[in-house]
Amino acid sequence: MNNLVVFAHPNQQSFCKGIVDTVVKASKEAGANVKVRDLYQMQFCPLLKPDDFVAFQSGGTPADIKEEQDQIKWADVITFVFPVWWASMPAILKGYIDRVFSYGFAYEYVDGAPNGLLKGKKVVIFSTTGTPNEMYAASGMHKSMEQTIGQGIFNFSGIKEVDQTFFGAVPYVTDEIRKDYLGDVSRIITQNISHTVRVPIES
Repeated sequence: MNNLVVFAHPNQQSFCKGIVDTVVKASKEAGANVKVRDLYQMQFCPLLKPDDFVAFQSGGTPADIKEEQDQIKWADVITFVFPVWWASMPAILKGYIDRVFSYGFAYEYVDGAPNGLLKGKKVVIFSTTGTPNEMYAASGMHKSMEQTIGQGIFNFSGIKEVDQTFFGAVPYVTDEIRKDYLGDVSRIITQNISHTVRVPIES
């Protein structure tokens, strides 16, 4: 069982990094192989460039995109860890999605209808916010993000199981609550790994 962690936060001392460390520990304890793709540390280029389109149209894939697509192929579970900025993911992660989840890899069109190509995989999302969960839930913001991210990106790509968790008011809650948050992370990862059946996508 393979868990790929895609991490998007510039601060290595952030609570998000604590989530990543907890995901890695819980994954190993559950018997899974785990890799971390730290987009800021990698200095991943989020810009979908004209050359990318040229490469795709000629049947090729730029090397940095190919590397990330190989990581996605390797994974049974893909865990995304990021802060919510302006009611969405950081730009570097959106650029990762734009470039890596490309046509012909993550999806295609058959007779004019979309067909997701990443079937059999599972996505787990941990997002932190400065706003309390109660406020985001009451305003419908959580549901909006679940639809645009879970449905609009991952369901569209054929990934039917998407488990998204929000941790609210992270800078303002007590250390005890943050410890409870990390306990939730460990439990969620363990459950998702233990109930995942390996179904690799075709090369």
